Formats: sequence, structure tokens, C-alpha cells
Amino acid sequence: METVTVVVAPAPVAVTQQPPQHKLAELKPSSFAGVPKSSPATKAKPAKTKKLAGGCGGYVLEDVPHLTDYLPELKSYPNPLQDHPAYSVVKQYFVNPDDTVAKKIVVHKSGARGTHFRRAGPRQRVYFQPDEVTAAIVTCGGLCPGLNTVIRELVCGLHDMYGVATVYGIEGGYKGFYARNTVELTPRSVNDIHKRGGTVLGTSRGGQDTAKIVDSIQDRGVNQVYIIGGDGTQKGAASIHEEVQRRGLKCAVVGVPKTIDNDIAVIDKSFGFDTAVEEAQRAINAAHVEAESAENGVGVVKLMGRNSGFIAMYATLASRDVDCCLIPESPFYLDGRGGLLEFVEKRLRDNGHMVIVVAEGAGQDLIAKSMNFADTHDASGNKVLLDVGLWLSHKIKEHFKKKPSFPITLKYIDPTYMIRAVPSNASDNVYCTLLAHSALHGAMAGYTGFTVAPVNGRHAYIPFYRITEKQNKVVITDRMWARVLCSTNQPCFLTHQDVEGAGLDEEEPQMPLVEGENALVRNPSMCNGNGHLCSGAA
Repeated sequence: METVTVVVAPAPVAVTQQPPQHKLAELKPSSFAGVPKSSPATKAKPAKTKKLAGGCGGYVLEDVPHLTDYLPELKSYPNPLQDHPAYSVVKQYFVNPDDTVAKKIVVHKSGARGTHFRRAGPRQRVYFQPDEVTAAIVTCGGLCPGLNTVIRELVCGLHDMYGVATVYGIEGGYKGFYARNTVELTPRSVNDIHKRGGTVLGTSRGGQDTAKIVDSIQDRGVNQVYIIGGDGTQKGAASIHEEVQRRGLKCAVVGVPKTIDNDIAVIDKSFGFDTAVEEAQRAINAAHVEAESAENGVGVVKLMGRNSGFIAMYATLASRDVDCCLIPESPFYLDGRGGLLEFVEKRLRDNGHMVIVVAEGAGQDLIAKSMNFADTHDASGNKVLLDVGLWLSHKIKEHFKKKPSFPITLKYIDPTYMIRAVPSNASDNVYCTLLAHSALHGAMAGYTGFTVAPVNGRHAYIPFYRITEKQNKVVITDRMWARVLCSTNQPCFLTHQDVEGAGLDEEEPQMPLVEGENALVRNPSMCNGNGHLCSGAA
């Protein structure tokens, strides 16, 4: 693959008292003492520019930073995997440096080739020697099935594939960099942790002090940082990468995206999601048994889903026992013709029982209005949610109290935190292994400032800004949500204005192929008649 390199020059990185760059690759991790830490005189951050490359046919590569972008004289070394007996039988184990992954694979024949990301995987050349590496792993934010599996596979992968002996675990989230001691992680110490829920390193929300974190990284001689967490955590990782770059440190900062809600943009899905959906089935099954066993039985199940209803949607589709699914993306109303209460009454008259699945973020506006509740936020900046399950159960009971001849039995089940505290299932364990390996391959190859995840089934290195600019949400005008409505036979509860407001799954605009900041320059003379780059094009 040939590309036209982008005409976007990042601002010069200010580095004071830095050791000569040609010697930097030979230094031991503890040799960062000559690089200044944070001070009032060194607060300026490098300009945020996108690293883009373009080609004919509307091809755009959204590349990720590399250590040589600001340390151009770093030495590279042959990848030790070429001598690893386990990989000797693999044909073309190393990824072609020009391989990319398309963000969208369904395109019109006359459409542009669109946005691509750099393909993940091991490279022939690496920028770290095994005895030079001191790696650190941290988990932040809420719990999720698979956290321990990712930790285990990072440690074992670094040790078994690349011969890295020094890996530290940062306890208690971001604050642990400067408020806690590290724990040494070895293949032996992490051998069985994938069989447990939660994270052996502990976690926390908020409280990030980027300067103190990078001070700690510098003091401890860490040159590979693996940060596991959701979109808020990845924003913090982006800040850490910028500060590392500003100080001119040879340190790769890598993110592994984690959220049980599956609301991280661009990527296919987040790890732990399959386990969460599978675990949610237990609660739905229990609610169905309770409802079916009572006269006019109603089972209400509240599932996780703060801003996105993916768990509720997929659990509903998998169960086939759900009569109504309520998610944050789809407004609903209780009273009046076509409202939820009317539907509940009709379904009970028809079937004698029903199950309602509601995501925790659904109906928050309705609850806030009825309770005159003021918005509050947690340490991560997330809005504190009211209990929609209890509120909905109360409203249903109140409605049927007015109908003495129509008694109901309602059971409310809240497995919210239970579904994220379990060990990951087989599918997620495999997925976590691939994520961990892709992350460490990228770090060893000198890439930094990226998140690793599958895009259309292929693992890719994605710039931090891409996954933090917005949250992934259920598109209620999409076929998947229509499948849910067909499965439950529920009304959509939407007005014409709601549908118009939801819009369609918007196509992202193509990067402009014109001169300007963060834009591409296309040279028509570089293209031949077939739309490909001519030989010799840079």
C-alpha cells in the first residue's frame, strides 16, 4: 500500500537536558534522571495534530504516533519473535507495515475508500530490547469481566514472547501511580487470576494528576504503560501520552478499551460485554419464572446501561422471554393512549404475565421531573442516575391499584453490579488475550498514544481522540433495534419528532483533501489512470 503522506507538521517538542538521542535507545529505564520533571516553566503541551495520510480514491489513514516522531534517532532491533520456536511454523507472522483496517467495510461501488486505521500485530523491527523494558499496568474506572485476563496476558505475553522480566502493577487506578506502591507481576503471580472477577490491581475513578503520574513513570524508569479503562480513562491516557511526549521520554503509552456498556466508539465491541449479556440471562430467566408462576405476574429486570442500551438490547434478543425493552436512546411515556402502562395492561390480558427489561439510564428525564431531582455527578464526571427499576415498579403498582378487579404480582430484580463482577466467559477470555497481545506488539514496535481494538473483525491501532470524541449508542432507526421490537412486539413509544431527532446512522464526512490544518494534500500527478499511486509517490 502506498500513501501520500500528510502535510501536517506537529509543533516542535520542547525537551530540556535530554540525553543525546542516538544514545537514548541504549539507556537503561532508570536513566530518565536527565529529563526534567514538571515545573512551572515547562507546562506547555505539544499541539494536538492528527497524524493523517491520504491516497487516491478518498483513502485516508488515521495513523497513531510513533516514538520516532519526536525521538527520530532511536535505534531499532530485530523482533525476538523471529527466533521464537512457537512461531517458527507461522507463515508471514509479521504484519506488513502498510496493512490497514477499513473503518467501514460496506461501501457503495462509486464511494470513497474512506477512513482506515493501522493494522495491529507484531513488526519485524522493535524499538525496545527485552532487558531495557520496564512495563506498568493499571486498571481504572468500573469493574468489567475480563480485567484480570487482560492483566494476565499482558504479563505473560511480555515475558514469554519478548523476554521482558520487569512488569509492575499500579494499585488503585491512576492515583496509584503517586499514592501507592507498585506490585511486581510475574507469570507465576498472575497464573490463575483470570478465574476471578474484578481486578487484582484494584481500581478507582477520577482524581488524575497527569504531571504527578508522569513524574512517577519517570522516577520508576517505566517505558511501557498499559492503561485499561473506558472512555474517561482513555482521555486520561491521552493526557499522559502528551505529557510523556512533551518531556521527550522514550515511553510507549497504550490503551486497552474497557466498558461493560459497550459504548466505546469505532470498535466492534468491548471485552466483558458477551459475559455481561450471558449473565443478564440469569436474571431475565428468573423474572420470567416468577411472572409465569403468578396471576398477572410482572417481572421487572434492571440491567446496566448508563447512556447506551446495548446490554438490555442484546439480552432481550438472546432471551426471547422479554415483552418490553426500555433503553436510554428510545424515549417512552407512561400514561395515555399508546403509553407503557396501557401496553402492560394489554399484554397481561393477552398472556397473563410479562417481563420488562429496563436499562439503568432509561427514563431518567421522567423520573427527574416526577421527583424534582437536581443533577449530581460522580468522581468520573458521570451523572448520578436514579433507580429507574424501583420507580417503574412503583408506577406499575400504582396504576393497577386503581383497578381492584385486576390484581397483579410484581417482582423486581436488580442484578446491575452482579453481571460485571463475574469472571469472563470463554469468548471474552479469548478476546482479552488477543487485545493484550496486540497492545504489547504495538508498544514493542514503538507505537504510542493509541488504543487497540477490533474494527470490522481485524485488530487495529486507533488514535486516542477517535474513541473519546463520542460514545457509541443504539441507533433506534436501525435494523437491530427493529429486531428487538419484532421480538417483543412492543410499541416503539416514539412520536414522529422523536424519530426525526434520532436521525439515521450518519455516515462520517470524509477528511477534506484540501490544504489546511489537519487536512490532506492530494497531488493529482501522483495518480495514474486506474486511481492508484504511481511508482515513486511518497
